Amino acid sequence: MDKRWVRRSGLGIVPFCIGLAGPAVGQEAREAVGDAPVDSGPEVTVFEERGVLTPKGQWVVEPSLSYVHSSSLDVSIEGFTIIPALAIGLIDVSETERDTLTAAVSFRYGLTERLEVGMKIPYVYREQQVRRRDILEATALERVTGSTGQGLGDIEFGVSYQFNMADRGRPFFIGNLKAKSTTGKGPFDVARREILDDEGNRLGEIFLEQPTGSGFWSIQPSVTMIYPTDPAVIFANVSYLWNIERDVGDGYGKVNPGDAVGMSLGMAISLNDRTSMSFGYDHSTVFRTRVENESGLEPVFGRRQVGTVLWGISHRLTDRTSVNFSLGVGATEAAPDVQATLRVPIRF
Repeated sequence: MDKRWVRRSGLGIVPFCIGLAGPAVGQEAREAVGDAPVDSGPEVTVFEERGVLTPKGQWVVEPSLSYVHSSSLDVSIEGFTIIPALAIGLIDVSETERDTLTAAVSFRYGLTERLEVGMKIPYVYREQQVRRRDILEATALERVTGSTGQGLGDIEFGVSYQFNMADRGRPFFIGNLKAKSTTGKGPFDVARREILDDEGNRLGEIFLEQPTGSGFWSIQPSVTMIYPTDPAVIFANVSYLWNIERDVGDGYGKVNPGDAVGMSLGMAISLNDRTSMSFGYDHSTVFRTRVENESGLEPVFGRRQVGTVLWGISHRLTDRTSVNFSLGVGATEAAPDVQATLRVPIRF
């Protein structure tokens, strides 16, 4: 989703998110260090394939492919304002496009009828392109810069427990606990370059190589409710993402990524004995990142709202294999424009 910022020289109002500053100043406000991962909570019908946990003694292997696209717009005014509608000076417009492709394989194993454990191993390719133009300059030439990065992402571990058996007309509840590691390259593990204004003041940093991970351990407890009501299934999830602070060095000291509170609600409808369709909405409130040695640049907002409208379809190929496709469209400025995921869970 487009995100518009205005910076006036001398005021120091520059959107800045430490650790994930992009090639254009203020472009990474929506991608704060330690943002909630796309997958949250146990899988439910279409979006996450299952409405109950993996049976005791069985394995589920799930290859998946995910694509995320996001964009933002930065408008900077270097000059002074005579009246509110007239600005004298240099107007700089920067448009940023980000694309992330993630190939992953997940494993789940049923320890009991109510308890399962799982692991997800992702491989990430990320690309960022920035197009800049000074509107009031004599030349109309646009400057395009970009960077890429690929490699192992952050491996995740999880455990889920079903609190009650599903009775007719009653919902059942599942508790989940996820941990995300730092196996991917974080924003402080890749080469960066400082961005300075005309007076030599530090505005932020740009990546010379895109990170493939967040760089911070995180823990995410959540509770999922599933309510079967033929021919539909209603599901909801509440979660809290805790990003663990650490000393990143490079003069920053300790960095405490913003935690996130998430909620989702949706409904799956059976079309026939093999195919179902789901609709839902996911919303997260991500709090600001705090840095021990502040650079003097503060984020414009203390928290960001990330909302996504979800749609999905699932088709059972055999008794052990199904194909799931889900699509998410950003409903707030801080959300990615589009997210598309294809999963093929296979039971053994």
